[in-house]
This record gives sequence, C-alpha cells and structure tokens, in this order.
Amino acid sequence: YTFFNRYFSESGSIYFRYTPIYQNVYEKVYTDDKDVMLFWKTHMLYYVKTDRLFKNLEVDVDDVKFFFDVSTLEHKKANEKRAIIYELKGKRNDGVIAFNVLYSERGRKTKINDILRDLRKEGVTITEDTLEEAFRVFEKQSEVDYFINKNAKEFLQEQFNIWLYQYVFSGESEWTEKRIKQLQVLKDIAFKIIDFISQFEDELVKIWNKPKFALNSNYVITLDRIAEKNIELIERILKHEGFENQVKEWEELGIIDAKFDKSKILENALLSKQLNKRYQYLPIDTKYFKDLELEILGLFDDLDNSLDGWLIKSENYQALNTILPKFKEKVQTIYIDPPYNTGSDEFIYTDKFKHASWLTMLLNRLTLAKEVLKDSGNICISINENELYNLKHIMDSIYDSSNYLANFAIKVRHDKRILKGDKDVHEVIEYLLYYRKSAKHIIGKIEKEDSSIEEYIWQVNELKKPNLVTDLGGKKTEVFNPGEFELIQCTPDRKNLKRINIRGSIRQGNSSGRFYVKYLEQDFEKSSGYLFKVYGMGNDDLGYRYFYIPNQSSGRKNGDYFQGIPINKEKIKKIPYPNYLDMVDDFNRTGYEGPKYFGSGKKPESFIHKLITISNNKQNDLVLDFFLGSGTTTATMQKARRKWIGIEMAEHFYTTALPRMKEDLAGQGNYEPCGISNIVDWQGSGFFKYYELEQYEDTLRKVKYEDSNLFDNPYQDPYNQYVFMRDLKMLEALEIDYESNKVKVDFSKLYSNIDIPETLSNLLGRWIKKITPDYVEFEDGEQINLKDLDYKVIKPLIWW
Repeated sequence: YTFFNRYFSESGSIYFRYTPIYQNVYEKVYTDDKDVMLFWKTHMLYYVKTDRLFKNLEVDVDDVKFFFDVSTLEHKKANEKRAIIYELKGKRNDGVIAFNVLYSERGRKTKINDILRDLRKEGVTITEDTLEEAFRVFEKQSEVDYFINKNAKEFLQEQFNIWLYQYVFSGESEWTEKRIKQLQVLKDIAFKIIDFISQFEDELVKIWNKPKFALNSNYVITLDRIAEKNIELIERILKHEGFENQVKEWEELGIIDAKFDKSKILENALLSKQLNKRYQYLPIDTKYFKDLELEILGLFDDLDNSLDGWLIKSENYQALNTILPKFKEKVQTIYIDPPYNTGSDEFIYTDKFKHASWLTMLLNRLTLAKEVLKDSGNICISINENELYNLKHIMDSIYDSSNYLANFAIKVRHDKRILKGDKDVHEVIEYLLYYRKSAKHIIGKIEKEDSSIEEYIWQVNELKKPNLVTDLGGKKTEVFNPGEFELIQCTPDRKNLKRINIRGSIRQGNSSGRFYVKYLEQDFEKSSGYLFKVYGMGNDDLGYRYFYIPNQSSGRKNGDYFQGIPINKEKIKKIPYPNYLDMVDDFNRTGYEGPKYFGSGKKPESFIHKLITISNNKQNDLVLDFFLGSGTTTATMQKARRKWIGIEMAEHFYTTALPRMKEDLAGQGNYEPCGISNIVDWQGSGFFKYYELEQYEDTLRKVKYEDSNLFDNPYQDPYNQYVFMRDLKMLEALEIDYESNKVKVDFSKLYSNIDIPETLSNLLGRWIKKITPDYVEFEDGEQINLKDLDYKVIKPLIWW
C-alpha cells in the first residue's frame, strides 16, 4: 500500500504523485550524447484533460443551507474550458435549497434573477450576494489532471525495484533468510498486481491512440466554383427545399441584405445562363442539400486536391493522431497559439496548468505535429514568458537545437493588464519560437523558379524610414529617396500593370497596360526618381509590389502621371528581417483606430500573414493550426491562397470559426479591424470541408466490456491472460451473414452520420479522388466498395 499510494493520483492517473525528497526517487537525467536534459514528473504520460471532481456538497452561507446535486453532471470532453451553471430544484422539506449542477452549452448562463424570484415564491428571501457566495464555495472543489501512462507496467516495475532497493538498504542491518524470502514473495505479489492493473492502463492507451471515426461532415463551396463546372446544378440548388434555410443562414451572417433577390443569381446571356457577379461568392453549405452533395462533389475529378482546406472539430491530439497517415509530411508550415498558462479567464482553453501538465500537453501534440511537416517545413509557436523557457527545452528535444532558427520578439500592448493594476512592471513583448524540421533546407532562401522572368535588382545601402507615407486609394504607400537604392540591373517588364492615382482610388491602366503614378509635390528635376512600396498590389506573398518612378523629364505639373516600372521584390537585396515583429503596427498599417492591445492571445490576420513571408511558404502550400481558436489562421491562409487545416475542440467551432470562414468565402473579409483583405485585395471564393471526429470519451461510452475472472488460472502470468481479450469492444458494428458466410459492417450501430470515405482516407493515408454512392476512389486509383465494406479494412477502428 505504501508503494502504490505514491503513484496513483485521485483521478486514477499513474505517475510520480507523491515523491518527498527523503524518499530519493531518482530518474535518469542524462544520456551519452546530452549532458543536460529537462525532467518533469509527467513526461511519460499522455495528457488528456484538466477537470474538477465535483461532488455533492452542502454549503452554509449566512445561515442559509444550500445543497448542490452533481448526479446529472457529465464530465466534460477534452480540455475545453466550460462554465458551471445552476438550475434550481426547489426548497426541500428540511429547508435546504437544492440545485442541479450542469455544464453550460452554447453560451447558456445561470439565471440569477429567475432563481431569486422563484425562491421568493417559496417564501425564501435571500440576496444575490448570498447566492453567488454559495456558488463560489461549491466551485472551490479540487481540480485534477487526467493522464494515461504510456507504459504503466514498465514504469511501475522500475519504480518498485527502486523502492525495494531503498527499503532493503535503508532498513535493518542484517536480514534473515526467512525475511529475504518474504521480500521475494512481496515482490512477486506486487508484480502480479502491476500486471493486472497495467492492463487497464494499456487499454486506455489503445483507445486514446486508436484512429477515430469522421462524423457529421459537410462541404462549403461558393457558387462560382460550381458554375464553372455545371451552371445547371445551380438552378437545381435554387429550387431545392433546403435553399430557404441557406438564405436564412446568409442573412444571419450578414452576407446578403434586404435587397437580395434569388431570381437574380442567374442571368440570361445570349442562349445560356450565367452567374451574376454580385452573387458569385455566396457560400453553399451542403448540410442543406445532402441529396445533391455527391453530385456537387462529382464535379471535381480530384476532390481532395480541389479543396482549399479542412476544418476539424476535435481535441487536437486525437485529431493529429487520426489525420497523420493522410497528411504525413504534407504540411509546409505549422503555426499555433497555445494557452500561455497565465490563468486568464478569457482564454477558451484551460489556461492555468501545473507546469508539468502544460509541458506534457505540448510535448504530446508537438511530437505528433512534427510528423506531418515536410522535410522543408517549419513551425512557429506564439508564447509569453510564463512558459517560454520550458517550451524552448521541449522544442530542442523534438526538433534538435540545431534546427532552432529564431525567437522573434513581438510588440504587443497590455492596456487591460495595466488598468487592472496587477503588476508594477508591465510586459509589452511576447515571443514567437521558430524552428525548421531539417537542416537540409535553408529557410528564407529565395530561388528563382522561372528564368524567363524579367527583373530589377536593387541594392539597399542602409535601411531608412521613407520620406513620405501616404494613402494610395486606401492602401498604405511608402516613398523612398532614390539615394538609398542603387539600380544594378534593369529590364523593363510591362505585364499586368495598373494605373494608380496617389490621391484617388486604383484605376485600370490605359490600353498599353502600363503602370502610372500621379505626380507628387516634390521636385523631380533634382532627383533621379523615386521607389514606391505599394500595399494591395499583386498576388505576391507580402501583398505589395515595388515600383520605381524615374525622372524622365522636367517641367512636370501636379496632376501629371509618370510611368512606374515594376520591380521584382524578391530580388531587392536588403537588411535581413530583424527578430522583431510589431503587431501594434499591423493595426496602424490597416488604418485601425481602436485600442492597440491584444487580449487572450489574439493575433491579427496581418500578423499571421507576416509569418508566411518568412517561412518559404508559397501559394497552395499547406498550413496547419491545431489551436485554431476563432479561426484567424485559416481565414488568413484562405485569403493568402494557401491550403489549410484548422483543428478546434471548443463549441465556438460552430459559433465563430465556421461562420467566419463562410463570411470570408463570401468576400466579407474584414472580420477583424486588422484583417488582410484590403492588403491582398480579397474578393471571395473557396471550397472546404468541415467535420467532427469521434472522441476518446465517445469511445469509452460505446465500448462493450464483459465481466472476466482474471485468476481462472493462478499459475499463468495474469498479463498474458489479457483481461480484455474476451470483450466485444466495438464489434457490434459487425454482423455475420451465415448464409453467405460473410461479415457485414453496420456503422449505424455505433454512430449516426459517419463519413466513411473521410474515415478511410485518414486511416489508410490516401487522398480522396472521387466519391460516388457506391465507392470511394483514392489518388492511387484504388476503389473501396462502400456498400459491401471489407471489415478487415476498418478493424483498427473497432478492435484493438
């Protein structure tokens, strides 16, 4: 009992729960090639979640007795922060006021005023302060971490040997033969118990790591993507009974206004119909058109490669583990903004871990995430000083310190913290750790892809502030003195140019397509020309292009236009990026007039956009964020023409992230005041999939176990009898057809709305090419029959 008491926490997790220093529990802290390693007591575990173990409780406040009933309180899934709410049951015969305790769903809150009114009807008059104090007392119950030990048998046997060794050498000076035999019997019994209990832990490991079913999937696609394939299909969508619900959603999202006219979506053009450009980016959600979904998907010969992204509702470890076969070494850039472990009430995840719990959570997920990165890939992690140094240690252990690239300092404002007065000194800096996966690839090196591109090469003598900063049709424009630049090579390129008026809006160029800039109030006679950095021009990574305005002649008047020569910005040699990113400037550059602070770890779209400019990320490269939050990363990547994966477990997946993506596809890009829509001239269009994943807790509730007598054979090693071998687990999905001697698969016995093609795609690691009612075809040409599924294919999902 003394031994096992040290290693079992109150949540049932097996690890170093109680290790006072005098008991000298040692761990290997170095290896042959590393003389310093970071050790923490939960490193050998899978972190599952942090939750409060609420128990029925009677509370006495101001001589009023309250009773809180948690019998209907279902433990939360994963690690989402969820509020507790209270439902009045009524006044009991003994005068105690009873409440049911529930977790909030979809923003539901405790109705204090209604409770006080109902109590007055029962003759109980108490104040709001008394009621809230009772709630606070109840909520002070213990918070616990849930873990699963990766190898409980090995861990406990090792620790028992250490414990027994210490016991022997710190106890009696002499041992009798009888006592030594007793200790050997004690060890044999302890190892049998370890064999027995480790089977339960091993079963949890298997459930935690089993591939998960894809559930409740739908697609979102804009009308232009459908129209370019089959305009008639849009006519059928407009006539569909689900279209009314789709219109209602557009109204709620603010995508359409009162002037919306369904009949004007399609226009007559000569002998055919065409899509009205005003409505071309309206996003269709296939949940309203399930009977047309396969027909819509059938428009695309290579379905997965036609998607812009995947939005996945799931706890992030289980999501990464499930999609790993499909996206292994496919991702170019990972950006995450995990909880900083500050205890912030505004953060949607639990944000007050023990340091060891936080480290284990990140280590589990970052180790998996490395597997989805390309060899040339990179990862950026936002963090503040709370866990910066711990995070650096685990990133060095995963990626190797040789692949550490930079620790960017990010300028932020903490006005809220200053007003709160909780510190004498206030931080204005957060950080961005930046690693590459492999030293074989140089991050930031720009290689010329097309030798036929005509270019200008400029040498910057020194980095200076521009002489003039002005608006260019609402776009930020910086004008530099030519003395700062030396023209090394000059080959004109007059392709795809526009006409710009410094004091007005962007206008289309003349028939020759040349780019012109209206005369500035400066003396061109004394200058060889000016270099313009114009935001909002072109489709390049940074959302701006450089133009050189030479002094071609004198005597220009205000209002005249000068020909601008486009410059390939990749060939402008300049001082490398400093390890400093200014988020506050992102607001300023986009004309935002509001307060300049970032709360709850929020990052602006323009900040995310900066990251891809320093990470060799090109159009159609895949970007992953598995702490998605409100969806800033996926929204930014959609506009920057990257492919993306967003993983989010919280309820605001449906209330914030998904609606935001629909708004972005519709061209309603300014979700944030610091959005990049204006910078990249975002108009709309897109095609993505969203779905949920089966969760660890879902499996625990579905799995079927039978009673088993482990000790039928006391002479056989209990571990080899394997207590769970006789159990059904999730085999109820299988039926044996004795007439045909075949095994049939019926997933409806497990979950409704299983997306079998996506489930198989994740499981087998193959991208989907085509889905039909009868089969799914993968990129390698293999077809799997969906109506007569081979149970061997899906065995890992239901039996482990």
